[in-house]
Parts: sequence; C-alpha cells; structure tokens
Amino acid sequence: MPSTPVIDVDRLNLAYGDFHAVRDLSFQVEQGELYALLGTNGAGKTSTLETIEGHRAATSGTVRVFGHDPRDRRAVRPRMGIMLQESGFSPDLTVRESVRLIGDLTQRTDRVDRVLGLVDLTRKAATKVSHLSGGEKRRLGFATAVYGTPELVFLDEPTTGLDIQSRDALWHSVDRLREDGSTVVLTTHYLEEAQQRADRIGLMHNGAFHREGTVAELTETLPAEIRFSLPPEAPEPPLPASREGEGAFLVETFALQKDLHTLLRWAQDHAVELQGLEAGPTRLDDVFRAIGGD
Repeated sequence: MPSTPVIDVDRLNLAYGDFHAVRDLSFQVEQGELYALLGTNGAGKTSTLETIEGHRAATSGTVRVFGHDPRDRRAVRPRMGIMLQESGFSPDLTVRESVRLIGDLTQRTDRVDRVLGLVDLTRKAATKVSHLSGGEKRRLGFATAVYGTPELVFLDEPTTGLDIQSRDALWHSVDRLREDGSTVVLTTHYLEEAQQRADRIGLMHNGAFHREGTVAELTETLPAEIRFSLPPEAPEPPLPASREGEGAFLVETFALQKDLHTLLRWAQDHAVELQGLEAGPTRLDDVFRAIGGD
C-alpha cells in the first residue's frame, strides 16, 4: 500500500474579499522529501504555507498534514517545526529561554545545549534576543524549528543574513535531519539553493502552479546556451547562432553536448579561437525569468 503523503493539498482556494490569492492548487509532499515552494512576488506562496502550517483557513479545498487538518494543533504541531521569515521572539528573553519556550509549546523533547551547539549559539545562551545580530536571530529561528528533530520542518528564507560558514552549517544540519527521516519544505529567493538541494520544486505564479517537478524536469523546458566570440576574419559558425554584438554569438540548443562538440571540432579544423567560450545547461533562475514570457 502506498504511504500517506506528509502534506496533501487538494484544490486549495484562498480568497481575501474579491482577491483570489490561490486558485485550485493541488500537490503532495512525500515523507523524506526536500520540497521547494517558490514563486514570483504575489504568487500566493505565503498564503499557501500559512494554510499548511495551520495559521489560516482555506476558502475551499482541503489540506492535510500527516492525514490531519493542520489546524488540529494537538495532532500536528508536536510533529512540525517552523522557521519563519520573521522570528517574532520576545526581545526580553534570553537565547536559552527562547529555545526552551518553543520546546515547551511544541511538546517536543530535546537538550537545549545540543540545539544551541548545532547553530553555534552556545556562547550566546544568556544573551537577550534584543542584543542578537540579524544573523544570530536567523540561527536562533532555525534552532527552535529543529528542536526535538520534528518529522516536518518548514524553512522560510533560512539563510537570509547568514555568512558563508553559517549557511554551510545550516545546510549540514538540514542534511542530518533528512538522514533521520525528516521532511523539509523550503522557500527561498536564493534559487541556487533550491537547484542544488530540492528533490522537487513547485513554482507558483498568479496563485497557481506555473510548473512542478524535479530540477531536471523544469530546466529541460528551456534550451541550454553556448556563448562565444569570433575574430572578424573567421568564417560563419557551423550552428544556427544569433549575434549579440560585434563578433559575439549565442547558440541555444537542446543538444548541448552534440552541438558543443560540433563547434569545437569546427574551431580546430579552421584554426579559429573561440574567445570567451561559455556553455552550460539551463538554470532554475532562467526558468524563473521565463515565467513572464509564458
């Protein structure tokens, strides 16, 4: 028998008066996945997440988390960790008190010292939240989200304001969570993070899915690119190419390896230097930019 999805959204609609924020949205997130929910500004992503997290009621449609209505806090909340984009911690509490409070509210058990060590905040344990830097507050938000190793973790812009070392440490902790079987839902404006780490991506636009699938499935809808420049005396290149300036060419192709081989062989046979040669597959940010043109 197939397992029950951790998250099951079926024909979700969310309206605020006459404004329809989410339209007939359906998707599932399976156990152990890292699912990235991305979207253009105003796409309905935040409203969707707030409904899944149990903070907002659907106008119509159904949402289930672990098979339950997410507003059933007794059934769902202890199994779910949430890192919000804005932490909302009490400025008068210390770091240790903040972590312990979230632990008590979620009814999960853990050691505060272990969680603080995970995000390199051990030395800040007695520091009030009001005295933390922006990056330290983000790390505190992550610590409270993963307290007790919840089965489902929501990460909303988790690396905003973090330096490179802190980002690496956070993603290492996420990897460990997934090794323990946790499911992760990510939202981020750093598209390279989603491209590198997401098993599947839901890309929202105007309240609905523009596309959904793996990174490979999303990027294969657009051609790869080969860019290069030729000296004035060079013959015409062997591939259909558009000019991008004096001596500069762009080849768009769905057969990158084959066409790149053809171009390199032509250059060798004609003793032509391909200046500034760049070649690569479509990236997720290219798919994102193409939304407005579809």
